[in-house]
Amino acid sequence: MRKIRKGDEVIITKGRSRGVRGKVLSVVEAGKYVLVEGANLVKKHMKPNPNQNQQGGIIEREARIVISNIALWNPVTNKGDRVGFKTLDDGRKVRYFKSNGELVDAV
Repeated sequence: MRKIRKGDEVIITKGRSRGVRGKVLSVVEAGKYVLVEGANLVKKHMKPNPNQNQQGGIIEREARIVISNIALWNPVTNKGDRVGFKTLDDGRKVRYFKSNGELVDAV
């Protein structure tokens, strides 16, 4: 089970995109990196590919971010927060925010 998953809302804590909030688009390379929507944008020069109907030019897209440089967004405190795991009485393993003990998936 991962602390940061696809679809989570996160905030960037370090780097050039510090303070940007966005949704996790994907977790890549065995959980070391994430792609965050609208954060860490880079310009990429693309060659046209007529086989895929792809136009050439300079496009702007998200680059990967090291997972240690992001924090899960806590809507209750309006801050980035650390995440832990705990087991409920019925045996389910769930994520929770370390600052206030709220369940991540229940919020």
